[in-house]
Amino acid sequence: MARLIAKSPLAGLVPVEVGGLTLSEVETGPVTSVAPFKGKQTAVSKALKAAVGLGMPKVGRMDRKGEARALWVGRGRALVMGAALPDLEGAAQTDQTGANAVLRVEGPAVEAVLARLVPLDLRATAFPVGQTARTMVAHMMASVTRVGDAAFEVMVMRSMAQTLVHDIGGAAKAVAARDLV
Repeated sequence: MARLIAKSPLAGLVPVEVGGLTLSEVETGPVTSVAPFKGKQTAVSKALKAAVGLGMPKVGRMDRKGEARALWVGRGRALVMGAALPDLEGAAQTDQTGANAVLRVEGPAVEAVLARLVPLDLRATAFPVGQTARTMVAHMMASVTRVGDAAFEVMVMRSMAQTLVHDIGGAAKAVAARDLV
């Protein structure tokens, strides 16, 4: 009889270090998609705040309280990570645990590396800590969130994990080679 072994999306792919840049996996804990029904945004935000201490995030923002995070992922939709949610009246909820790979990319050249793959201005003046965007990373749809002065989290569908590590690793090698010249 076959035995199934649960593996994280980035198992065996990270950690990776290239030219001072570190790629590592983010353990998200439970992940729930929350989409309030029409006219229920305020009520759902209050219920969410009562449940985990965080309301629905503003457009383009990620809010954090302890281990719980609320990440804006599109119009009227958030992913709540790191906290199990009760049923929220007035919202569609879907368990997304394990559906995405979340890669932490950090180091002094992180902006230069991501600039090769992401069509956004990720400089700290334009994209401060807590800012998030749904955008392309190379050819993949992703959520990119600044989590520190020189750190980002990039989230893609689980099936894109290997490609994400490959593409960011390749960009990191190119930036490191450029700095050697």
